[in-house]
Amino acid sequence: MQPVLEISAADDFALWPVGEHESYGYLVLNGELTPAEIGTAVMQIAACNDSEPEEEHGPCPTDPLGTFLHGLLTMPDLFSAGGFRVTDNATDTVFVEPGCCNGLETWRDWLEVLNATGYSYFGHDPSSMAERLGDIVRLTLDAHETDNSPVIELSVDQIRTLVTGAQQDLQDFLSLAETWAEQHLPTHAAVVTAALARALDLVPTT
Repeated sequence: MQPVLEISAADDFALWPVGEHESYGYLVLNGELTPAEIGTAVMQIAACNDSEPEEEHGPCPTDPLGTFLHGLLTMPDLFSAGGFRVTDNATDTVFVEPGCCNGLETWRDWLEVLNATGYSYFGHDPSSMAERLGDIVRLTLDAHETDNSPVIELSVDQIRTLVTGAQQDLQDFLSLAETWAEQHLPTHAAVVTAALARALDLVPTT
């Protein structure tokens, strides 16, 4: 299980260094990313929220950096396209692929599956699903293709361990991003780091 961020094209982006990635592919977020990969991730999360906030959030800055970061820093509900991808490393078979409209900010849906006899969908095309059946969690790549879709069943304890590991990967990425922001966005480092934490739902709950 890996937290992955969907990447779109970064043509002509020049506000900070970014890496080269295939558009509509995925970037795995963890504590081992290069500075360019971190820059790509921050760019993508900011781009996911690059819309004009409501008037009460203040006027948009006129400088290019301020304009690009404005949505990320002011929108109340942030989105990070992607999710937790589950792959059988032995066979390279994917059982959960984050689909359209799914975001990393909803990763705690996995906890709802674990802590109740329930289910959760992770976007569409494919419509991946996790469903708890007693002490087992069934993972289906595409719930709309039940006859042909890859399916795997794991124990609740196994899934809980995987979710804990993926959550730690997100936290490790955020730690890297904080250091990266101090170097590349020194005047915005604290607010960008706080916004990334909200976009990944890593804000401590009370």
